[in-house]
Amino acid sequence: MASVGMSTVLAQTPPSYCSKNKKAIEMFLAAENFRVRGQYSDAVDLLNKVISKDRNFCEAYFKLAQVARSTRRYVESIQLLEKGLTSTATIPKQKVFWLELGEVFLLQGKYREASGWLEKFLQAEQVNKAKMAEAQRLLDNCAYALKNLASFDLNPKPLSDSVNSFRMQYFPVLTADEQNLFFTMRNGSSDRDTEDIMVSHRTPTGAWSKPVSVSSNINSRENEGTCTVSADGSQIIFTSCRGRSGFGNCDLFVSRRTGDRWTDPVNLGPSINSMAWESQPSLSADGRILYFVSDRKGGLGGRDIYRAEKNALGQWKPAENLGSAVNTRFDEISPFIHAGNRTLFFASNGRPGFGGYDIFYSAFKEGRWLEPVNFGSPINNHEDQFAMYITPDGRRGYYSHEENLDQHTGKIFFVDIPELLRRFETGSSVGGKVTDAVSQLPLKADIELVDLKTSEKMMVTQSDSVSGLYLIVLNKGSDYGLFVSKPGYLYKSLNFNLKEMADPPVVLDIALEPLHAGTTMVLRNIFFDYDKFDLRPESMPELENALRILQENPGLRIEISGHTDNIGAETKNQMLSLKRAEAVKSYFMGRGMVEQRIKVVGLGSSRPLVANDSDANRSVNRRIEFRVLP
Repeated sequence: MASVGMSTVLAQTPPSYCSKNKKAIEMFLAAENFRVRGQYSDAVDLLNKVISKDRNFCEAYFKLAQVARSTRRYVESIQLLEKGLTSTATIPKQKVFWLELGEVFLLQGKYREASGWLEKFLQAEQVNKAKMAEAQRLLDNCAYALKNLASFDLNPKPLSDSVNSFRMQYFPVLTADEQNLFFTMRNGSSDRDTEDIMVSHRTPTGAWSKPVSVSSNINSRENEGTCTVSADGSQIIFTSCRGRSGFGNCDLFVSRRTGDRWTDPVNLGPSINSMAWESQPSLSADGRILYFVSDRKGGLGGRDIYRAEKNALGQWKPAENLGSAVNTRFDEISPFIHAGNRTLFFASNGRPGFGGYDIFYSAFKEGRWLEPVNFGSPINNHEDQFAMYITPDGRRGYYSHEENLDQHTGKIFFVDIPELLRRFETGSSVGGKVTDAVSQLPLKADIELVDLKTSEKMMVTQSDSVSGLYLIVLNKGSDYGLFVSKPGYLYKSLNFNLKEMADPPVVLDIALEPLHAGTTMVLRNIFFDYDKFDLRPESMPELENALRILQENPGLRIEISGHTDNIGAETKNQMLSLKRAEAVKSYFMGRGMVEQRIKVVGLGSSRPLVANDSDANRSVNRRIEFRVLP
């Protein structure tokens, strides 16, 4: 993705050239027709002939310099511009060279040289407000870069050649456990070259496998570009241009995976797609919010970032522009919403930076996006950086970096992010396999992650019907209940307190017990204050899940038993455990359950699950159990 530069137009009305040679002017105009169509070799041949006829044809040097810049031969471009400058002594013509020199030096990261030429242009130009504004924007970039070079001591590194094996690879996204890497590849440097989505898997040694096509159902003979995947890798939203029924020239499509098979893609519809260009999606970890880029009418710049949410039925609401807090009158691209759902990373060429596209991030607080912050050097430099992916724990970043070489290439880099830069919510992932406890066969089960403080469902997903695998993201700072359920089985209740959990991904296999007499489960998200039996508010999600079992199975009778640790007198423990079991029964009866279906017992400390030899173990023994009666 080349830097977006200003288009300098030398032609005047009527045309006025450095040369009066009619044949040279005729050839110059023919060369310009080739150049604007990207037929550079033909243009260069003619321009060289123009100069052979008139060595003072300054415009010919300028156009040759533009061709060199377009093909990233910056040193040659500067040499041609300097030659052209010596061919004219008039300020109106010279100042056009000054502006171009400023931008080409900026493209090389030579900020001081660029500043000198840009300042010279601004001192001379008094009429063309658009060019003056552009020159000032570039000068602001130079000033910012000189002030902020090497902001952090980072050491970005390219991924192995097994991944970076194509001419260009970009827009990396990973599953939450960092075991699967998806990216877009293109074997040429032109936007006309075909793009495909590739996937690489982490090997047991920690290396990345050779990338393969994500699926023949997704990749076609046409362009399949940038994508986003759900935290567990079971859903992919991607860009498709041409070849599929859509609303515009590029639309967003969704496909879902069962086992190793991806479904036929489906267009996301008019709430997301328009007659314009939609691309570069980023799906929130819970799958409820989608960010993407569009150049549709009504935006603030050329390309803006938009946001859409799902309603209660799982349908996308109409997308909305993120507004001037994020978008500028230039281009904002490659959004990535971090797993915490409160920090948005994106690339922009419309804010002070190091030149080209820089990576920024903005935090969402109190209903609004805060002023974006430049991610800093050395991740950002004079070249284009975009498509940043940050792992849920905030420790690693993966991003695309395009090199300004004669042979345009793009690679995927990763970087260890210092703690100072982790100014966003971090967390971890929990994953494993859901199985039938008796047959040990994989199960497709419903999985709900609930914030116990607010009773808000943070994620609703399912385990894979073929493999039984699941993966969810937990953000730090909250106490979560995880509920795994399937009709005909007792659900499983788990608790995660991320104030105490370590960052590495947690592997947790879950076996569901078929619903029959004698089956028991621990209600791990029932909470009481010390030495009390009043249900605390964060117990509500657990109680509602247990109630649902009773409602869905009207013939079911259960026993609710209370248990304590071994601290204190046993008679007191027995009474406390009974009152706590009765509190749960009262809740069920208050929701319409008849008393005859519910038996309660208080067992005190008589049936510990583990030895009462530590605070952690004693907390395990303080519990409410649910048992199916004959």
